[in-house]
Amino acid sequence: MANAEPTPSAEQDPVEGADDEALLEKAKLAHAALHQAVASRVVGQEQVIDLMLVALLARGHALLVGVPGLAKTLLVATLSEALDLSFGRVQFTPDLLPADITGTDVLQEDEDGSGGVRRRVRFLPGPIFHHLILADEINRTPPKTQAALLQAMQERRVTAGVHTHVLPDPFLVFATRNPIEQEGTYPLPEAQLDRFLLEIHVSYPSESEEEQIARRTTSAQFDAREVPRVLTADEVRALQKLVPRMPVTDEAVKLAVALARATRPAEGAAKEKSASDDVSRYVRFGAGPRGSQALVLAAKARAALRGHAAADVDDVRALLLPVLRHRLVLSYRAESDGVSEEQILLGISKALTP
Repeated sequence: MANAEPTPSAEQDPVEGADDEALLEKAKLAHAALHQAVASRVVGQEQVIDLMLVALLARGHALLVGVPGLAKTLLVATLSEALDLSFGRVQFTPDLLPADITGTDVLQEDEDGSGGVRRRVRFLPGPIFHHLILADEINRTPPKTQAALLQAMQERRVTAGVHTHVLPDPFLVFATRNPIEQEGTYPLPEAQLDRFLLEIHVSYPSESEEEQIARRTTSAQFDAREVPRVLTADEVRALQKLVPRMPVTDEAVKLAVALARATRPAEGAAKEKSASDDVSRYVRFGAGPRGSQALVLAAKARAALRGHAAADVDDVRALLLPVLRHRLVLSYRAESDGVSEEQILLGISKALTP
C-alpha cells in the first residue's frame, strides 16, 4: 500500500517555522548592530534607540519629545543611513501648506513634435515620498497642515486631486516636538496623536555622556564619521512581516486590554480603588481599542528584537508609557494639581500587576 501524501500543513509548518526562526535570529543580530551603528554618531540614548527600532519593526510612527539639542534629528537621520532607506525632512513652520508636504499637481507643457505645445497635468511628489520622514517640530504648523499627514500615516498613501499615490514601503514618520515652548505652537489633534504608535521622551544625557559628546562633536573627525549599513529595505520589510506572526501569550493580551480599558473614566477597570479614583478625577478620555492593539503589536516587535520566541507580560509592561501616555486626555484639574499621564499610568500598572 502506497504511503499517504502529507497534508499541506505538514509540509508548510516546518518550512515556515525555519524561516521565522532565521528571521528572529536576524532581528536579534540587527538590534545589536543598529545600536552600534547609531552609536557611531550619537552618544547614549540607548532606550530611545530601542523604542525607535520597536516602531520600525511594528510599522508604526513615533513622536520624539524633548528639549532642543538632544540629537533628536541626528538620531532619525543616522538610523535612516544605517537602514539604507531614503530620508526626507520637513521643517514644520506656521506658513507651511499641506501641498508642501504631500506634493501637488502641476501643469506641464511639452512640444508635440509638430511645432505645437501639449499640456498635461503631472504630479510633483512632496518630501513625504521617502521611506523615513522626519517631521521636525510638528507642533509649529496649524492643524490644517498637520492633518496632511493623517492619510499618509494611516493608509500609507496620498490623495492629490482625483488621484491616489502609494507611498514607499517601508514608510515611517518620526516627528519631533519641543515640550517647553508654547509661543508659535499649535496643539496636536487627538486624532493625529493616536496615529503615533509611540511617544518617546528624549532625556538629558548623563554627565559622562555629555563629556563624551563635547569631545566628539568638537573634533575635526566628527562630520566624517560614516554610518555602516545594517539592513536593506527588503530586509526591513521581511522583519516587519515577521512581527504580526510572532506568538503572544494570553496573559500579555489580557494585560494589554486591561491596561487600556483602565484608562477610561467610565469603565473604572482598575482593581485598586485608588487607581480608578485617579482616572475618574483626572482623565477626560482614555485610550481606545487602538491603544490595546498598539501595546500587543509593540510587545511583539520588542520580543522579536530580543530574539524571544513570544511576547509576554514583561514586554507589555515595558511599553506601557510610550504606547499609552499620548492617548490620554487629562482634565484641567490634573493640570492644576500637577498630575501627569505617567503618574496615572504607573498607578494603573501598579494596581493591575501586583
